[in-house]
Amino acid sequence: MAKKRYKYSFTKKRHTRGGVESSILALVSGLLFLGAAVCALALNGQGGMYLGALGILALGLSVFGFVLGLKSFSEQNRAFLYSKVGSVANGVLMVIWIALFLVGIS
Repeated sequence: MAKKRYKYSFTKKRHTRGGVESSILALVSGLLFLGAAVCALALNGQGGMYLGALGILALGLSVFGFVLGLKSFSEQNRAFLYSKVGSVANGVLMVIWIALFLVGIS
């Protein structure tokens, strides 16, 4: 019996542009979340309007990053690692920001 030979093809696929941008927006939104948490802790919960505006900005960034990450899946012959990471991270951050705002309203 002859040995079976496998043919592997390793092509260099570039990452999607939208996926990379989505991951960067997730990182920025996460850093804004950590910064807002530290500021709220330092100010004993009396951050007021400034931390609220920072939170709304970060929520907008995570929503935009989520949409951008989902749109990047339509690109052909690309690597989708950053698209997956950015979409999931922005989705999680979006849920956290919305939950935080709903707790603050009630």
